[in-house]
Parts: sequence; C-alpha cells; structure tokens
Amino acid sequence: MSTKPAPVLDRLDHKLLALLQADSGRTLEELGDTVGLSPSAVQRRIARYRADGLLLRQIAVLDSGRLDGVVPAAVFVMLEQESVALHRAFKDRMRAAPEVQQCYDLAGSRDYLVILAVTGMRTCREVVDRLFMTDPNIKRFDTHFVFDAVKTGLALPTAGAAS
Repeated sequence: MSTKPAPVLDRLDHKLLALLQADSGRTLEELGDTVGLSPSAVQRRIARYRADGLLLRQIAVLDSGRLDGVVPAAVFVMLEQESVALHRAFKDRMRAAPEVQQCYDLAGSRDYLVILAVTGMRTCREVVDRLFMTDPNIKRFDTHFVFDAVKTGLALPTAGAAS
C-alpha cells in the first residue's frame, strides 16, 4: 500500500476508472464516448493516473475454469513470533513466490491470508511445503482448497463516503 496522498478525482475520473477496471482493453474512443471526453482527454487522464501511481499496471485476466489442472487455495497463516523484521521477511517471501496471487496482512486471530494458484495437487503440496512448512516462524497454517470461484475481482471503489 502506498503512503502517497490520495489523488483528487472528479466525477469523470470515477467513471473512467470504473471502466478501466472492468476492461482496460477498450479503445480511447470507446472510453471517451462513454464518459463524454475526447480520446486525447482520456489519454491525458490515464497518463495522469500512471504518473500519480494510481494506475499500477494493466493486465490480462484469464478464466481459471478454462485451464485444466489449476488448483486455487486459500491459506490462513499464524506466525510464531512477531516483529517488524519477521513480518517483512514473510511478506518478501510471499511477493517473490509466483504461485502467490494475493497476500493480505490481517487483523484478528490469523496473521495472513494467502491466495495460491497452482497446477495440480502435487504442485500445491510442494508449494505449501516450500512456503509454509520450511519457515520456522510459522506457528500454524490452514489450507482451504477452492471448489468454485463464485466471484473474483480486483476492482476498487474510487469514490469515498464523502463523495
């Protein structure tokens, strides 16, 4: 998470950001027609989002249900000891692991929620062993396999309660 202040966004920014989060593959013309701006004005706003660090990257999202053997899993992790250095080390290992799709630092009885995507149960076991069994600071972890992705997404609301 960034420590930069939140950018000031107007009504058109909120609309444009929602459209980009839904499908960033739309043309500048399509985006402009939808929000009421010229393609060049849309391009300037997108450039500003990138420069401000608001728009981190644009990616392609694959349908995991169409890929044979993809096994998603949610892993809840509890650390044995707590310190800034130990948390930093855990976070760095999660960021470096390509199988880790998401990792959340939690409040409450569990320290982290890690979302994995692997190719098959054997690979899942190897990844779980490598990431969690070999770390002496992990007190406990619970792996939950996902039967069905009911809803997935990364779209964030851009308008706060004060808007």
